[in-house]
Amino acid sequence: MSRPGRGGVFAAVLSLAAGVLTVSGVTAPPAAALTPPVGFTADSLATYQTNGIVWSLAEANGVVYAGGTFTGVRPAGSPAGGNTTSAVNFAAFDAATGAPTGCSLSFTRSSGTSTVRALAVSPDKSTLYAGGYFNAVNGTGANGLVAINTGNCTLRPGFAPNFGATVRALDVAADGTVYAGGDFQSLNGRTRRFFGAVTAAGAVTGWNPDVDDPGRTLKVTPDGQNVLIGGDFFTVGGTNSHALAVTSAASGALTRAYTGNFIPSSAVIKDIITDTASNGWYVGGEGAGGASFDGRLAMGLDTFDQRWRDTCQGATQALRVYRGVLYAGSHVHDCSTMGGFPNQVRKHLTAQSVDDPAMLGWLPDTNDGIGEPVGPRALTVSSRGGRDFLWVGGEFTTVNGVAQQALTRFANAPDTGAPSVPVVSLSAPRAGEVRVSWRASLDLDDSLLTYRVYRDGGSTPVRTMTGSSLFFSRPQFTFTDTDVVAGRSYSYRITASDGTNTSALSPSFSVTAAASSSPYAQRVLADGADLYWRYDEAGGAFAADASDNEDGGVYMNAPSYRSTPSAVAGSAALALNGTDEYVYSDRLHHYTSPTPYSIETWFRTDTGRGGRIVGYGNNIGSAQGHTSGISDKLLYLTDNGRLTFGVQVGSTSSRPTVTSAASYNDNAWHHAVATQGPSGMRLYVDGVSVGSNPTAGNRSYNGYWRVGGDAMTNGWPNRPTSTYFAGQVDETAIYPSALTAAQVAAHHDLADTPSGPGDTTVTLTPTEDAYVNSVAANTAYDDNQLASRGTTAYLSYLRYDLPAAPAGQELKSARLTFRTSSDPTAGSADSHTLVPVTGAWTESAVTYNSRPSLAVTVLGTISGATAVSTDYAVELDAPALGGALGSSYSLALTSGGTDSLRIWSSEVATAAHRPQLVLTFGAE
Repeated sequence: MSRPGRGGVFAAVLSLAAGVLTVSGVTAPPAAALTPPVGFTADSLATYQTNGIVWSLAEANGVVYAGGTFTGVRPAGSPAGGNTTSAVNFAAFDAATGAPTGCSLSFTRSSGTSTVRALAVSPDKSTLYAGGYFNAVNGTGANGLVAINTGNCTLRPGFAPNFGATVRALDVAADGTVYAGGDFQSLNGRTRRFFGAVTAAGAVTGWNPDVDDPGRTLKVTPDGQNVLIGGDFFTVGGTNSHALAVTSAASGALTRAYTGNFIPSSAVIKDIITDTASNGWYVGGEGAGGASFDGRLAMGLDTFDQRWRDTCQGATQALRVYRGVLYAGSHVHDCSTMGGFPNQVRKHLTAQSVDDPAMLGWLPDTNDGIGEPVGPRALTVSSRGGRDFLWVGGEFTTVNGVAQQALTRFANAPDTGAPSVPVVSLSAPRAGEVRVSWRASLDLDDSLLTYRVYRDGGSTPVRTMTGSSLFFSRPQFTFTDTDVVAGRSYSYRITASDGTNTSALSPSFSVTAAASSSPYAQRVLADGADLYWRYDEAGGAFAADASDNEDGGVYMNAPSYRSTPSAVAGSAALALNGTDEYVYSDRLHHYTSPTPYSIETWFRTDTGRGGRIVGYGNNIGSAQGHTSGISDKLLYLTDNGRLTFGVQVGSTSSRPTVTSAASYNDNAWHHAVATQGPSGMRLYVDGVSVGSNPTAGNRSYNGYWRVGGDAMTNGWPNRPTSTYFAGQVDETAIYPSALTAAQVAAHHDLADTPSGPGDTTVTLTPTEDAYVNSVAANTAYDDNQLASRGTTAYLSYLRYDLPAAPAGQELKSARLTFRTSSDPTAGSADSHTLVPVTGAWTESAVTYNSRPSLAVTVLGTISGATAVSTDYAVELDAPALGGALGSSYSLALTSGGTDSLRIWSSEVATAAHRPQLVLTFGAE
């Protein structure tokens, strides 16, 4: 489909989603353990936990300090309430082991709830400053801020500033000045509204930004000349500058204000960090509503101008830069405002380059946890023992789905997490082809993975390729195997690797290579379908896209697969329960009105509750049951069975529709096509136009196709009782053009003419097979190979139980498919013949001396089978076999030449390598 308008910061991600990186048949560089520039694995390490919220983290000399609202710590794996050691609002941990050090300080107050909200370390790492809401530390009086010697974990005497309320933010300049922000309006009895500073000795400095609402974060610039401040405020020194400002480090006077709607009035700034390597500073925001600011800003340290803006929604709480990557703690759930994924399940830890806000493939996760809840609250990086660690603190209670409260950490190596196992779908769309499709795997710290395709149980891949995926866009990959023989069955398995860790093999699935193509399917593809779900999977969660656009789908809640009868012969249908079963596209789409498109599907139902058959919506499907807040381009059935095609015009309440006069809930298959283009909307049923509307426009937004159900607002005309469809669907396709009436009629008519009208194909494996050798004339050879050679004679025998012809049909064709063995002499330049066996024999007893008699009739001749470990086929005389239908039938493999042919027998371990007799029956 047409996808213009993909500009902006998510262009790289959307190009991935649109298939730019999801190549079929292109071998890319191998994956690495971590996809650059990601620096940390997503494997959480064993770390002590707290029994409450961690608000702040700092590090010095390989020790990580945590401040918050908690009373104790416990080992990783210990449940809440058990094995707890006292730690009142403060704890220190070995960065490399995650275990507590000997540093133990209790932050308390005589009334109210004490808490440590801010931690900062002096540039020389000798002093840790802790701020919050407390009036005693280990029983010694302290009011909101203390200095701690990192060498011996003792309070520095004489440092006793007095803050009038909670300290929420701290940073320390190279000259020892301690800058603070928070809820206070006085410092050492002097007026300091929400921001103030003290010397290393605790004396108040002249730094006074004088803001009108609380401060939440601050950072001294690397040159020491300015202090970057963030919070709730609207003015700085009486001048407008909402939530963000650059102030003089000496006086607090404005260096740079941010006015207008730079930070929307509904947003506050929660974190600011600097990074000298990128000459940048980075800002995290928390807002309310889609027009607010919940994401991240990249700013320049030279000009203080914005470099880029991430407007994803999800309340950013904490930031940290490590080797050119900006790591963030938030609960990101909607990036539609910047051309990214629409609203879906929350993710709490993300990464992006300092140069580009496009999301990187690093996605360990926490839950929201206790408190507000928002998940992570603090990040810091610490080094110890030659390794680097990213520490995360917050209010979460799980990490990567495992119970772990308030603290976790990740290292720069090693990566031990394997990608998820690929989910595979097989099809045989054309003669001489098997199409192996799979849903991209997911690895929490690797977006680029290497896939290896194995055929028929082999240990050497027949295809190796790489491709990228992210949690909101897991594209389909496809390998087309052309080294196949019609009528022969082949099995495939796939692994995914990040370069270090490899998934388990996918389950083995088999498919029989087709002798011809489906005219219906080929016409759908020829007319340009760029999403085509045929629903031929036998199970699982992956719906393969038969088009070259590779827009795979996800089956939700296990609908009934392989439903019969299908709408198009040779293809199965999908049955949906009308309650919670549906299919959604696994890749993000973008539509810009008035781009033309067509929706096509077959449906069959007798429901009296209606239902949404096919539609487009702004929310990805998920196990959490997410439905779309925005939807249009709908094909739905009303309660009385009338078919309706509707769109939404822009963001207005206008929802023009086309509705059929007839009802179609008659339990018969019906072909539905809805088109919209410059000439407006048109609805076709069973190849004939049933109505039109001149509306050419619809709603432009990022979203996903769904089949079987999604939300529908009350504004839709004749809204059905059920928004989920109860019935069967088949052959759903989406086109980037408005199909013509002639194309629609042709599709409908071709459904009655599948490949070989009414053909029945039966594939048989030998009930017995063996070979004999004149050199060992009394030996019975019942092993995994068969052989044929004229001199020093080898002969082979195969027995098949032939079925009777289906009613009204006769045998039209027969072929023997086989695979030469791996023996170096398996291939043969000679011709070998297949003839009927007229004498008696058994697999276990036949020898050269007791070999059965043969007929002179030649059923088929093998020639050109010169390669080893290769599939071949030979056409057989169908009329000659036709007279033996319904009986046990034997044939012999013979030769008059000197070059032996060796093929696998029915005893070989790989089923697809066994000699198979393929019979095709058709109308008499």
